[in-house]
Amino acid sequence: MAIGYQRENRIFTLDTAHTSYQMKVDDFGFLLHLYYGGRVYGNMDYLLTCYDRGFSGNPSDVGNDRTYSMDVLPQEYPVMGVGDFRNSALVIRNADGSDCCDLRYVGHETKKGKYRLPGLPAVYADSGEAQTLEIYLEDKVSGVRVTLLYGVLEEADIITRSVVIENHGDKSVTVEKAASACLDFVTGRFDLLSFYGRHTMERNLQREEIGHGTYAIGSRRGTSSHQYNPAVIVADRRATEDMGNCYGMLFVYSGNFLCEAERDQYDQTRVMMGLQSDLFHYPLVPGEKLAVPETIMSYSDQGIGMLSARFHDCIREHLCRGKFRDASRPVLLNSWEAAYFTFDGETILKLAKSTAELGIDMIVMDDGWFGKREDDNSGLGDWHVNEKKLGCTLRELIEKVNGEGVKFGIWIEPEMVSEDSELYRKHPDWALRIPGREPVRGRNQLVLDFSRADVRDYIFEQICKILDQGKIEYVKWDMNRSIVDVFSGETEQGKVTYQYVLGVYDFLERMLQRYPDILVEGCSGGGGRFDAGMLYYTPQIWCSDNTDALDRLRIQYGTSFFYPASTVCSHVSAVPNHQTGRSVCMHTRGTVAMAGVLGYELDPEKLTEEEKAAVREQIRQYKSREEMIRRGRYYRLTNPFSEPCAAWMFVSEKRDRALISVVMLEMHGNMTVSYVRMRGLEAESVYRDKESGKCYYGADLMEAGLPMPVEQKEYPAYQIELIKET
Repeated sequence: MAIGYQRENRIFTLDTAHTSYQMKVDDFGFLLHLYYGGRVYGNMDYLLTCYDRGFSGNPSDVGNDRTYSMDVLPQEYPVMGVGDFRNSALVIRNADGSDCCDLRYVGHETKKGKYRLPGLPAVYADSGEAQTLEIYLEDKVSGVRVTLLYGVLEEADIITRSVVIENHGDKSVTVEKAASACLDFVTGRFDLLSFYGRHTMERNLQREEIGHGTYAIGSRRGTSSHQYNPAVIVADRRATEDMGNCYGMLFVYSGNFLCEAERDQYDQTRVMMGLQSDLFHYPLVPGEKLAVPETIMSYSDQGIGMLSARFHDCIREHLCRGKFRDASRPVLLNSWEAAYFTFDGETILKLAKSTAELGIDMIVMDDGWFGKREDDNSGLGDWHVNEKKLGCTLRELIEKVNGEGVKFGIWIEPEMVSEDSELYRKHPDWALRIPGREPVRGRNQLVLDFSRADVRDYIFEQICKILDQGKIEYVKWDMNRSIVDVFSGETEQGKVTYQYVLGVYDFLERMLQRYPDILVEGCSGGGGRFDAGMLYYTPQIWCSDNTDALDRLRIQYGTSFFYPASTVCSHVSAVPNHQTGRSVCMHTRGTVAMAGVLGYELDPEKLTEEEKAAVREQIRQYKSREEMIRRGRYYRLTNPFSEPCAAWMFVSEKRDRALISVVMLEMHGNMTVSYVRMRGLEAESVYRDKESGKCYYGADLMEAGLPMPVEQKEYPAYQIELIKET
């Protein structure tokens, strides 16, 4: 069994194929964390030590024993107010204004299958693939009851954690801070790998030692944000792609989050993931409950590459859902960089004809097709087709596009409203605004109050009227600003940011239920909401608004640590690039874009005949390799932030095919040779280079690597497809 409980010493053990997780209810009812790591077979409570620690306080239960302190002991769910001065996973403000919650064990239950979180995305699994452990903790004074939820996917080496906080007392309390997962380590020196960035330059890898004090990342922007991704890796200081112990924590949520990493006075380490405490003061009346979004955890003793593989598999098979989870995705052309706001129906039809000639599957009509929307200063919220601009109805345009043998997709931004719109003039109270203050604008637009069901219902009805007008097979869902004015006329203050995100999830769930055959792609100014929460609803996300191939190498590198290639939308765009002004050859742009779901962001009419031929060949090659890219094992071969080339590879599930991609980042006089070492091949098998016909043993390629050509070119790229000889 994946979940075991030893009644005599009250120890819980969660076992997966390669890991063990252990905790203990002690003599006073405190739930202590014992161990998380590679498989163990004994009781790990021998790791607990007790000494007189001076100013570290002692609970009243222990009498005169000064050696027992919550300020030192590793805990499963640390709270404020019991003598632990480290970071707390839970802070409760009681009706009398005190901040205290003394949680003690009152029971547990083991269930078949994986728990669910109403209104929130979460990992799912068949009843035979997972077990759930529920541990009940209670503060007898306030009546606050906390249920710790553990989902164990044994074969996947995944453990998920969530928390439900319920007020069983007779007075209101306020949740001031709530995490869903805490890891306490009594030994070890660790690095924290996190992923920082900005708009058009997301998810840059940062690796720092966890030192004394607190290192925190998070978001107060209403979304998971471009600036920090809700995902971290805790790794041994010497851990590499191929060796060392490492732990991953991925928050399944699309709003404000907080991750804290702390090395304490005794060199113990605590890492927590949960809701951002700023802008969050969640009142619970008697009988009310709050579910904290889930954290996905995994451990690897074979380096960071194996950890990534486990998260990739979990996201592909246990988080993404629906028709397109395992399906080939269409190669599309988005109209944005081809036409921006300056288009009509003939423009879209002309693009459709060009895409058909190139072998592209779909044309997507981006921003500018609705209301009075000639630029980004007006029209949001007015979801009715501007037939005057298009020169026809939407249905007629779709039929014309389909007549060219091309599928049709459309862009929407349902969460936003322009002040210059019919909707805002009629319902100014539907926007998030602080009374008596002028709003903070972003992209000259405001945010609709999606915490309100009536607002969501109206927008949903308008969007459905659009989607019912023809055979729309793809929707790009965008969100182009952060949330600043956190105030709702209907939702309790302190709950707004949380209820807003649940409102977005509710809208998406309803849309997917009504339109199961539409592929929905997530987007927030590119990668501002690239998170596991959105992937529960949208199986692919626009990786970044930055389509420059060189920048994308680094963005996609950081993204790959948690998110599989099947979720990463990557397009070939025009040169000079619209974000950087850089020019990179078509082959290199295509090589980079094939590290995810391939698409195009350009005007085909402006391509030369040679470039058009290159696009046709890219699409042909991509479709022949698409399953391997979507389902194969992904390996990072180099670090593009520090090495002269960017290299990665996909290996098929049977390890009989592999695709190696390399982009040279540096060129100097009398250039040195770069040798790229492969991973994931069968050591004693022979692999043939499909293009050159040369054969190599897998071991040779993994131990010594392949030399890359030295060419006097700027950013040349190489793709090597290997086929195992039978």
